[in-house]
Amino acid sequence: MDDLVDFLGIDAFLTEEERASRDLVRRYGDEHLRPNVARWFDQEISRSEARDVLRGLAGIGLLGMQLSGYGCAGAGPVSYGLAMLELEAVDSGLRSMASVQGSLAMMAIHTFGSEEQKSRWLPGMASGEVIGCFGLTEPDVGSDPASMRTVARRSGSDWVLDGTKMWITNGGIADIAVVWARTDEGIRGFVVPADSAGLTINDVPRKMSMRVSITSELVFDGVRVPQDALLPGSRGLRSALACLNEARFGIVFGAMGAARDAFACARSYAMTRQQFGRAIAGFQLTQGKLADMLVELEKGILLAVHLGRLKERGLLQPAQVSFGKLNNTRVALDICRTARTILGASGVTLDYPVMRHASNLESVVTYEGTSEVHTLVLGQALTGLDAFR
Repeated sequence: MDDLVDFLGIDAFLTEEERASRDLVRRYGDEHLRPNVARWFDQEISRSEARDVLRGLAGIGLLGMQLSGYGCAGAGPVSYGLAMLELEAVDSGLRSMASVQGSLAMMAIHTFGSEEQKSRWLPGMASGEVIGCFGLTEPDVGSDPASMRTVARRSGSDWVLDGTKMWITNGGIADIAVVWARTDEGIRGFVVPADSAGLTINDVPRKMSMRVSITSELVFDGVRVPQDALLPGSRGLRSALACLNEARFGIVFGAMGAARDAFACARSYAMTRQQFGRAIAGFQLTQGKLADMLVELEKGILLAVHLGRLKERGLLQPAQVSFGKLNNTRVALDICRTARTILGASGVTLDYPVMRHASNLESVVTYEGTSEVHTLVLGQALTGLDAFR
């Protein structure tokens, strides 16, 4: 039985195109990313290395792959999800970089941008020559983005932005930022070049998680942009949340990649680690852990594929994405923690991936909506009552 066990035969329900896309990303990850990932995590990936990673992912058609036109592949939801799973099987930070580029920054321009904006930005973003980030979260505003303080005011024919965005993946390597700000017309989105006067970008130092991606603070101090920086189709917070929902869908798959890698590592280790004269895989407690991890892993992948099939048919609802994000990030973290116990002290080193995955997942359960927020989304769906305020 292979470490990448497909115990329930889920492969049989994937199309040939979906399997080919998944296998391409898996091979690329094994050959080009996995050999470097422990070093990137240990030293924190540099800006130049992060840009190189995104250019490499662009070379296999991964950036904005679920979008159509403008150099994008137009892949189906399950193909996209499986690609995110394979990326996160290497490291959550890699999936996060690709997800922010494709599902947030590119998605916002593709969905809410003018034809001129799409033609100007999307081909370069698909090729990895133009890197984007997505500025929604603020230092004091995370789960309640409607309370954002960043503002954009008209000044003649221009817009002037003031405020701060925080925890912005790809911020330090971005060429453009899709920024959400309050205006007299409500919350709107803007495409802001990273070299704009008055925009300062500071990378977040000393992270203990997501060290294989760049995380930054964006400070806007009288940043002036022309009228055509406004995303004309953006109308209110719903526009930003629609992009987040796309990214969350990728996380539903991606978290299972981290879990699968940790499970495979733990199983392999248990088969070779000798204690009391035999492999620890032969002890009942270890087998119980492996069985429990396998059950949750396969259930999580089944859930992700099911949500992908709903998305294909245009039936996927935001609350269902919350269901998937809540469950899969939670069980993925549990799988990684259990895998660490099988590896014992070896599990806390970078010689093995399990602690790195667990550390990353501590962030994944928080971003794109915390577990608490997604719990309340489900609570609202169940009762019709809003418990947020």
